[in-house]
Amino acid sequence: MQNMTSNQPYLLKAFYDWIIDNGLTPYMVIDANTQDVEVPQDFVRDGQIVLNVSPSACANFFMDIDQVSFQARFSGQPMVVRFPCRAVTAIYAKENGAGTVFTPELLAQADESDEQAKSGSEEAKKTAKASSKKASLRVVK
Repeated sequence: MQNMTSNQPYLLKAFYDWIIDNGLTPYMVIDANTQDVEVPQDFVRDGQIVLNVSPSACANFFMDIDQVSFQARFSGQPMVVRFPCRAVTAIYAKENGAGTVFTPELLAQADESDEQAKSGSEEAKKTAKASSKKASLRVVK
């Protein structure tokens, strides 16, 4: 079986679009301890920050398979926010909680899959088979 890149960024974009298309407010939960995360540290609690990423709350919103970035105001101060998609642990609608959680195990596997797909080595393929676990989701309210 050919190694594939993580599906997490694609699911993240799909949930974002779904929430916006339904006229709701998308919130993302970010692991602030992930490498390359640039968020206002004053608002980080227990290693996480919850961000309102609705079009009315942020400007110049950009999301691709690698990262999310936008400009927003925090306590009246403008700031550019950037983080890799792998740092997003959940996305949900503020109004009803509909969304999804990306478990740490799935995110770790996504990082491994991305590295393995890029390297294509035999050793990476063996590691992928050995580390494959069944994915699970849970509802967060």
